[in-house]
Amino acid sequence: MPVLLITRSSSVHEAVVPLCAAAGIAAEVCADPDLSLATWREADLVLVGADLAGPVGGLAPPRRPGVHVVGAPPDDSAFRHAVTLGADSVVDLPDGAAWLSGALADVGERGSPGRLVGVVGGTGGAGATTLACALAQWHARRGPTLLVDGDPLGPGVDRLLGMEDLPGVRWEALAETSGRLGAGALREGVPRRDHLGVLTWSGLRRRLDVPTVRRVLPAGVRGHGLVVVDLARQGGAGIVELADRCDDLLVVTPATVPGLAATARLVADLGRAGRAGLVVRPGGLGDADAERVTGLPVVAAVADQRGLAAALDRGLGPLAGRGPLARAVRDLLADAA
Repeated sequence: MPVLLITRSSSVHEAVVPLCAAAGIAAEVCADPDLSLATWREADLVLVGADLAGPVGGLAPPRRPGVHVVGAPPDDSAFRHAVTLGADSVVDLPDGAAWLSGALADVGERGSPGRLVGVVGGTGGAGATTLACALAQWHARRGPTLLVDGDPLGPGVDRLLGMEDLPGVRWEALAETSGRLGAGALREGVPRRDHLGVLTWSGLRRRLDVPTVRRVLPAGVRGHGLVVVDLARQGGAGIVELADRCDDLLVVTPATVPGLAATARLVADLGRAGRAGLVVRPGGLGDADAERVTGLPVVAAVADQRGLAAALDRGLGPLAGRGPLARAVRDLLADAA
């Protein structure tokens, strides 16, 4: 029983039940507050009509996520009852129907959010996009994965994976929408091959719309076990915000004096000490030097891989064969888990 609707109001019933039917979700309507407690815990989503929010709150049901008060334009009493119930929100109907449709679209999705991993190059040409693609390819063998292209000046993650011709929504289309984005809608809408979905641009003129990203990333982690974001090195406060949203941030850098110097400046701007780590590429300096200069721990070292450039040119992705990159991403994802 995915949705429990507690109300005696015909207007609330007529507003909510059709939305459940449109989402293909079963709903149980209960007009007796006392009887509602029997299925209070089991429902994926609990919608309490404003007309019964007071009586239901008086029963002191156990606190749980996914409770919303729905009904007429809210007043002070609706908010007081919502606090008593521990509700997540108060939704005005019918004005809030679009938001409620998005919430219903997520019913039955993952019980816990996926992990959000950001990858950024400490200097140009460090191989951040390649690592992001490799992480996504590896995890997609095991479950739903979303690779987000957050670098407008990058090559395009879809091109490296040979997915540029697959149908699906791109950044341009999402930027033209508004409101809550459902996890299922995003997962099914982006270009996808098996368990791997990608979100990038469709043309040469690219601009990362940060408000759209704020809607996309929460939907992505609700519908995927792993979301990998290929971040741009430059982008101002927007990139800093995106990096801060990541559970883990991997900074790719060559172990060279110029590379580490540039990486140190990037790390200072991001301010992510404690949740960021270095992925070191070959160079003349050691891990201790890299950690001393940047202030970040080395979490992986990736040697040069024979045939990698040819595999990317052919759209096979970085994990077309075995090599040091495959071993590195395996260990990185195991540590993140």
